[in-house]
Amino acid sequence: MKDLKTLEIWFVTGSQDLYGEDTLKQVAINSQAIAAYLNVSEQMPVNVIWKPTVKSPEEIFAVCQDANIAKNCIGIVAWMHTFSPAKMWIGGLKILQKPLLHFHTQFNRDIPWNDIDMDFMNLNQSAHGDREFGFIMSRMRLNRKVVVGHWQDEETLSKINAWVRAAAGWHDWQGARFVRFGDNMRYVAVTDGDKVEAEMRFGYSVNTHGIGDLVKVINEITDAQVDALVQEYADSYTLTSSLIKGGEQHASLREAAKIELGIEAFLEAGNYKGYTDTFEDLHGMAQLPGIASQRLMAKGYGFAGEGDWKTAALVRAMKVMGSGLKGGNSFMEDYTYHFNPDNRLVLGSHMLEICESIADAKPSCEVHPLGIGGKADPVRLVFNSAPGPALNASIIDMGNRFRLLVNEVLAVAPLHNLPKLPVARVLWKPYPNMHTGCAAWIYAGGAHHTGYSQNLTAEHMEDFASMAGIEFTLIGKDTSLYQFKNELKWSEVYYQINKS
Repeated sequence: MKDLKTLEIWFVTGSQDLYGEDTLKQVAINSQAIAAYLNVSEQMPVNVIWKPTVKSPEEIFAVCQDANIAKNCIGIVAWMHTFSPAKMWIGGLKILQKPLLHFHTQFNRDIPWNDIDMDFMNLNQSAHGDREFGFIMSRMRLNRKVVVGHWQDEETLSKINAWVRAAAGWHDWQGARFVRFGDNMRYVAVTDGDKVEAEMRFGYSVNTHGIGDLVKVINEITDAQVDALVQEYADSYTLTSSLIKGGEQHASLREAAKIELGIEAFLEAGNYKGYTDTFEDLHGMAQLPGIASQRLMAKGYGFAGEGDWKTAALVRAMKVMGSGLKGGNSFMEDYTYHFNPDNRLVLGSHMLEICESIADAKPSCEVHPLGIGGKADPVRLVFNSAPGPALNASIIDMGNRFRLLVNEVLAVAPLHNLPKLPVARVLWKPYPNMHTGCAAWIYAGGAHHTGYSQNLTAEHMEDFASMAGIEFTLIGKDTSLYQFKNELKWSEVYYQINKS
């Protein structure tokens, strides 16, 4: 998975020449101390780079311009230690292409009641310096995150962490490539969409390769490569007896390994960060990629079934955002319901392709009939998912905009064994409850495919949507269906007016 420590955010402090050299020296000392503290914080997943205090339109423009072209810079954290007249920021903010976090803090936590004087006030005036900065961004209608709190507070650091992780996911999308093996599932609406608009809005491209292009690469995989991967399967999972060497279905395991190696080689050669496939288009392949997609997701690739490129890209972004955190992220689908009035639940799964990063124990490697696709029985990993807080996210093409829809959920342990269901699965309670949560999802046009996360929160996803400049809609613990439907109507009006 992506190492976020190769990335950096820039800590930029605003002031002006009005206060004299002594004050500016102290501003620099204080801002360096804050940047250094952020950089070593356990909550900081990237490097924090301190930048010299900006005091003029030229310096501000230059640092924004440098940030735009810096390969590893994923965003700017800006803080007004003193008062930085906001008209100085217009030129820089107009050209800034990286995400921006406005950090409303101050160096001292407490007021020094016995010693405070006007020198102290002139130095520590973020309380109104940041308001000046905030006005110009509001006046310019700029998307940004505002974090308020002392720089040593854990709650404050947590909010910055969420934004940084969202910025890492957004940065990863810029110039990313996703491949579709075949088209999307025939006649399905929600998995389709405007790939040109998506590239303009999100920065990634989506292009199709025929299955024959992939099959050619699969057929070039050597027996020695297959031998090594089959041994890895045996070391990593509990193989059913039929898949063990000498078993009647061992050939299926070798074919699955060959498919995995072929897909990974194709992705590496094309510098792709994710892919889609569909059971309707498997010409030349022996079986639908099951364990291959599960394991490639675990390595960090985005994936979605049936040609759903929007979800494949979203799963990749969520994996980057969650890099290094406990828990996993996976392609998911709402499959069936448990409508017991005492314990209403959703069973999430897919035919084959759920990422092993969300498993609660060592997966079992099995082969079973699929029932659709018309190919040999595919190999897959079977497991239950760990219980705990989670979320489902869906990106939807609404025609005039993209919407990121999120439902907070609580995953629970299975109530009983599922001996005849040979797929990976997870049970969850949607917030605020089954009736409201599912109805709200349907009112919002949410897809049946989602990105499922055990380690991201609604805050991560909201920050990400803000960076993308798209609509964010949340179904959470406090959601009222009446209010939610009104919010959808208000959003429709807003996006009709705000064409940009």
